[in-house]
Amino acid sequence: MAADIPDFNPYEALGGEAAIRALVDRFYDLMDELPEAYMIRKLHQDDLASARQKLFEYLSGWLGGPNLYESKHGHPRMRGRHMPFAIGEAERDAWLLCMAQAAKETLPEGAARDHFWEKVAGLADFMRNREG
Repeated sequence: MAADIPDFNPYEALGGEAAIRALVDRFYDLMDELPEAYMIRKLHQDDLASARQKLFEYLSGWLGGPNLYESKHGHPRMRGRHMPFAIGEAERDAWLLCMAQAAKETLPEGAARDHFWEKVAGLADFMRNREG
């Protein structure tokens, strides 16, 4: 697996800033487009500009690039920040549906994308704060 390679940097392997920006933009576009994502779309503000920027900043640092989110907002504490929202299996799955399609459409196929998927699927599951 790519993570076993010394000096492996997912951010760089996926294409850096441009790739992460494209991933995030496509992710939020899909959240608006897919009926299956309605349940998570309604948890967001009408204007997704702030959400897009924050997810881009978070993923940049989380994947080994610049720590943009932390430098602006402090420690991410992502689970705590999402606690006010009911996130169960259905919400997780809707989020992952959008992220899977966005990753497939924007990230290069291969070990780096596979590694990203393993990490992001685990993160999405960790965010659950409700049963079912």
